Amino acid sequence: MTRARTRDTAGLDGKILDELRAGMRGDVIVAADAGYDEARAVWNGSIDRRPGAIAKCAGVEDVVHAVNVARSADVLVAVRSGGHSFGGNGVCDGGVVIDLADMKGIRVDPDRQRARCQGGVLWGELDQATQQFGLATPGGVISHTGVAGLTLGGGLGWLNRKHGLSCDNLVSAELVTADGETMHVSENENPDLFWGIRGGGGNFGIATSFEFALHPVGSVLAGMTLFDIDHAADVARFTQEWAPSAPRELSTVFAMASAPPEAFVPGPMHGAPVVVILWCWAGDPDEGERIVAPLTRVVPPVGAMMASMPYPVWQTAQDASWAHGTRMYGKSSYLHEVTADAAEVMADAIRARQSPLSQIALHQVGGAVRDVASDATAYPHRAPEWNAVIAGVWQDEPDGAEIETAWARECWSALEPHMTGDMYVNFITDEGGDLVQRAYSETYTRLVEVKQRYDPTNFFRVNQNVRPG
Repeated sequence: MTRARTRDTAGLDGKILDELRAGMRGDVIVAADAGYDEARAVWNGSIDRRPGAIAKCAGVEDVVHAVNVARSADVLVAVRSGGHSFGGNGVCDGGVVIDLADMKGIRVDPDRQRARCQGGVLWGELDQATQQFGLATPGGVISHTGVAGLTLGGGLGWLNRKHGLSCDNLVSAELVTADGETMHVSENENPDLFWGIRGGGGNFGIATSFEFALHPVGSVLAGMTLFDIDHAADVARFTQEWAPSAPRELSTVFAMASAPPEAFVPGPMHGAPVVVILWCWAGDPDEGERIVAPLTRVVPPVGAMMASMPYPVWQTAQDASWAHGTRMYGKSSYLHEVTADAAEVMADAIRARQSPLSQIALHQVGGAVRDVASDATAYPHRAPEWNAVIAGVWQDEPDGAEIETAWARECWSALEPHMTGDMYVNFITDEGGDLVQRAYSETYTRLVEVKQRYDPTNFFRVNQNVRPG
């Protein structure tokens, strides 16, 4: 086995920077430049790393050049597309950030129902382009998430039950590998690498473009219903009976968070911990109203809203709550059921939190996700019905990170008896090691083999890392 590189935090000398600049059409930003702090910032505001250089790639040639320079100089590389990971994997200390954020090309073929986009495109940008033709591909739940990171890790979102994961809708991609080679991957070209990037993260190369299958998606019926936290067990029982048996057009999130200050929530409830059912219906609106009508009959809700809107609008509904610069620490696992006991554990945790921003959300999976075999892609978690995300969130309190990180870990431990033990790689923060293996479970051994073939020195390791075998 080839030993991994170790020069992780070494500074970049002038010769390396000169070589990097000489072959770039895009900018190379260093600490002395006015835009350095903005360029090194990522979505998670708790991440504060100082790379030696940020290579703002203008195209594939820039990506190839940056990879070749970094490999020859033996310096650490981080890859940034949307910069939207919990663990801040789009930036590193001391090395080179290969930044694709300026690579924004999008092309939609409505006749073939296909879309191509470059590696720096965000989901909101892709949704706006495809919606001009009444089409969409499954994305996440926040519009400023990067297409690349979400897709490479699997891709949970509002259209999963009807159309599968983001990675299930990936038709082909272009990658720059650790040796600077540009490769086209699909079911017929380099199929082992194509298998690996559908859930295996950024372990095998830098994805510079994606081709997705599109589906007819126009307006959706969407909304939320809020309940007093004391009714958590009753709402959980209803949700478990109702949501998995609903038509695939419906996707649901069962959450516990602070009541928002919108007009549909009574004033005394603003900021109070509540149970929230968020839902999205991608089908006939009249049928959707009938399907969601029982929500208001579980127990008396404290607030509710429902509206028909373009799909990209619903994709922005949570943007403000998860704005860039939000400080957070996340834990995650899967559950087969939302039981009353699990709901009580969640309710106790929400009552005990110190930050009103911290929350717990169970994202429904199921439906079309189960139509794909568990070993057909690197993403293996096809059986569970729910993915739990426990997010400790704080502002700028001096001890906020310590308190909310501890809260998230304690909540996760309390919920662990109700969980499957598996992880969703996109929601792992910084644990690494055994938890990365748990994120892939039955596909991990094959991922190691693919890693050994395409990145035997572990050049791409600022990620949820699969080490070469």
